Amino acid sequence: MITIGIIGGSGYTGGELIRLLLNHSKANIEFIYSTTRAGKKITTAHPDLLGQTELAFTADVNLNVDVVFLCLGHGNSTTFLNQNSFSANTKIIDLSNDFRLKNDAVLNGKEFIYGLPETNTPAIKTANYIANPGCFATAIQLALLPLAKANTLENEVHINAVTGSTGAGVKPSDTTHFSWRNNNVSWYKPFTHQHLGEIGESLNAYNNTVGELLFLPQRGNFARGIFATAYTNYNGSLEDAIKLYKDFYADAKFTNVSDEAIHLKQVVNTNQCHIHLHKHNNKLLITSAIDNLLKGASGQAVQNMNLMFGFKETEGLNLKAGGF
Repeated sequence: MITIGIIGGSGYTGGELIRLLLNHSKANIEFIYSTTRAGKKITTAHPDLLGQTELAFTADVNLNVDVVFLCLGHGNSTTFLNQNSFSANTKIIDLSNDFRLKNDAVLNGKEFIYGLPETNTPAIKTANYIANPGCFATAIQLALLPLAKANTLENEVHINAVTGSTGAGVKPSDTTHFSWRNNNVSWYKPFTHQHLGEIGESLNAYNNTVGELLFLPQRGNFARGIFATAYTNYNGSLEDAIKLYKDFYADAKFTNVSDEAIHLKQVVNTNQCHIHLHKHNNKLLITSAIDNLLKGASGQAVQNMNLMFGFKETEGLNLKAGGF
């Protein structure tokens, strides 16, 4: 068993992380830190955990746990780590975007490794500090990485991805409350989304002649999941592309290439990424789908923890989607 601390456990990703770790055979949650909810039961923030835990939030931090997860808003992880010095033996998995880019990967001598298991498993296994990928970044990278490795991604890539309302966090806003979001759809941050940086770095690690990524994120009128489509020029056959993808993900525990068209319900409430390919004339259409809170956040964080501690990669993550 390993001891675990969670910093910022009252949000959506924190709640999913707690749920996963409570059902992980190797994990013991030592503390869940919150300054605003200290002393209150976890179920006051996550009533879906009623009957599963009697844990309460605390304002105290144990600096000697085996691993700590940072579920903080972007920019706040750096501040927290500057104010709290964990043991040299404590591994850190950060779910914000503070350390994902190469220029931001080192803080106070701690070097954060980018935690995309499909491409970086050897480094993750020996790492002490992990920058967990973003949700859009995960869906889009997994859709495009095989093409980058094959040097067939030199043309423009048009990407459209729609995300559920949980992607905006637990704090209500003008574009997340029910009466606005329900029966509605809209775009935001066109061509400038913050995840483009980490996507570009991962693709360019294979091939530095990647074409321009034209990314249009959209808000969906559902709670969770990301459904992404991308298309670009491709000179090979559809059979060539399918073989390329299936070979690339042959050893991946959670990424699957489907021969049939995919839909979002196949992956919601799982740590899976499903991918489908379609060819039209010289255009290759790649569709990918993930749960933004699991494979796009907390599930991938637990996957990284499993790799870091030598556990079975799928431990605690054998989750089945609900089809109906």
